[in-house]
Amino acid sequence: MAYQISSLDEASIAQMVRRALETHLEARVSDSADESDPYKLFHCRRAQALKAEIIAVGKKLWQRQYVDGNGGNISARISDKYVICTPTMLSKGDLRPEDLALVDLDNNMIAGDRPQTSEVALHLEIYKAVPQAQAVVHCHPPYATAHAMAGVIPQGNLIPEQEVFIGPVALAPYETPGTLEFARSVLPMAKNHNTILLRNHGIVCWADTVTHAEWNAEIIDTYCKTSMIASQLKSPLTEIPPDKIDEILAIKRHLGFPDARFAEERELPQAKGNLVRNPSGPSYLERSPLRRLETREEIEELVRLVTTELLTVLDSRD
Repeated sequence: MAYQISSLDEASIAQMVRRALETHLEARVSDSADESDPYKLFHCRRAQALKAEIIAVGKKLWQRQYVDGNGGNISARISDKYVICTPTMLSKGDLRPEDLALVDLDNNMIAGDRPQTSEVALHLEIYKAVPQAQAVVHCHPPYATAHAMAGVIPQGNLIPEQEVFIGPVALAPYETPGTLEFARSVLPMAKNHNTILLRNHGIVCWADTVTHAEWNAEIIDTYCKTSMIASQLKSPLTEIPPDKIDEILAIKRHLGFPDARFAEERELPQAKGNLVRNPSGPSYLERSPLRRLETREEIEELVRLVTTELLTVLDSRD
């Protein structure tokens, strides 16, 4: 590089950021096919990236023994109308790109060589009910599934991570897997719960990415396991004090995660520390890489934010 970045002024840095961002946006447009041609959409570069993420998550689920045989299923939105999902009758540890299917929100198979999973209707009902949901993972982690089999909701307010990322645990009534009744059994809870126990079956999680949905599966299973062990040492377990839960909920609201308690909450206190809560600002899900920049004003705002961050870093080196 012919110049030192520390010698650049704010306008030069902003111009570099703007060019990089515009190049990325142009590439993203060219890498995404129009919905009017779902076949091209299914084979565009963004679809390839989603397929790779689905395959990676499938291997994680199998390695962690969250699925066995051909159990579990994974999906991701590729557009407002279409979803990429895993096929029926295939281990999640053996997934390949050519195994995945493209379906519409009415569960019509649009593209792919293998039929879609019989339980994709569960995913589609969540997508239709929760616009923020960009990915869904259904699996059978042992400790969370044990609670679902027993119909026991684990005690809440015990671990901060559980409260931030998941919150109160919901339990959907049993319905036969693959039926429309099963798919719709989660609808009363899906908007306010990103992770739901399925009675006598397993769990379903949604998030802004496939990886984050899988994280929710890990968090709920670890929580069920840990609370089960702790309850053998002492029962009932001592919960996090209510005022500290309020601080956790302030963090959670700032991040944009759903929580059933928000439906009834009054104004939450601002969390202590360096977190600055901005109720009118973008949520975590709105800041997702999947969110599209649609206007010049939005692009310039992102340029300004990135430039400010770069200048802060450079100033700290002086």
